[in-house]
Amino acid sequence: MSLINKMLQDLDARGGAGDAPVPDDIKAVPVAERDRRPLLIAGAAAGVLVLAAGGWYGWQYWQSHSAPPPGPPPKIVDNRPHPDSLAQGESANPAALPAAKPGMPAPTPAVVDAPGAGAAAQEALDTPEPASAPALQGAQPDASPTRAAAAPKSRRAADPADAADAARRRKPAATPADGIVQHDLTPKQMSENSYRRALAALQEGRVNVALADLDKAVELDPRNDAARQTYVSLLLENRRTDDAIRQLRLALGVEPRQPGLAMVLARLQLEKGGPALETLLKTLPYAANNADYLAFLAGVLQREQRHTEAAEQYRNALAMVPDNAIWWMGLGISLQADQHLPEAREAYRHARAGTGLTPELKAFIDRKLDQLSR
Repeated sequence: MSLINKMLQDLDARGGAGDAPVPDDIKAVPVAERDRRPLLIAGAAAGVLVLAAGGWYGWQYWQSHSAPPPGPPPKIVDNRPHPDSLAQGESANPAALPAAKPGMPAPTPAVVDAPGAGAAAQEALDTPEPASAPALQGAQPDASPTRAAAAPKSRRAADPADAADAARRRKPAATPADGIVQHDLTPKQMSENSYRRALAALQEGRVNVALADLDKAVELDPRNDAARQTYVSLLLENRRTDDAIRQLRLALGVEPRQPGLAMVLARLQLEKGGPALETLLKTLPYAANNADYLAFLAGVLQREQRHTEAAEQYRNALAMVPDNAIWWMGLGISLQADQHLPEAREAYRHARAGTGLTPELKAFIDRKLDQLSR
């Protein structure tokens, strides 16, 4: 209506500016006709208002008649037993009353006298209580915190073992698709894996990487003999003698029953002036059947001028390998030093009859035989 009023005001304003000259063929509208225009507009507006009011009252009347009439109010009758009857010995039958649900107020013993209300009340009382919330697998997603708070307080507390088991089931397991595969590897298995990586690095010519993997392998499992031997060999090839000695001593400290490593360590110690004889004597109880070990020990004893012990070890070695010309020569030297000349001459003869001697050694044996023949 405000828009219409504004349009009318504009029209009146434009029509009221009467100073402009009027053509002769245009006649002025009589005053009586000009005065009827506001009345027509006001009548049209009043008609619109009447139609709108009539429509609103008609809608209200239809809504009020479409709703069903309310039923009669339910009549509540108190059927509780009179205190006088209880005092006279009339007791209520517990089986006749429905059991109270846990966490809910006891129902008021009242009868609803409304149509169909009695059957509905009996059905509500006979309906069993639904299972507790934790036992329901298909719980509705729109359960509100208010309903959860209204749960019965008499529920059994959750077992900690059950809670821990449920937490383990909820925790997702690592899969190969996640890029994480968990394995419980023993130190021995991890050492073996590191040793294999070292061998692969050696084949690719990455010596430093191989050394690092081998060092890790022997650290994880000091009894990984294959990794230890490979590590020592690689250290010696790279002229890292001190590191090799350290690794050999560690290996023999963990397991002294390794004659081969003891011999390598003793050779390195001889070059460095270390306790080679001590190393060999510690491992001697585990090398009684090793002819090479016994002959090597005899040579070290001979260097220490312990000829009697050296001769004994040479004899033990030759008992297992009697055709070794070098060992016969060593036995002859120790026997000659201890002034066992006939035995020394016989030892040199066995050495001269053997094979594998260099011309220099043959010449040495000949000179010794010549001295003992005089």
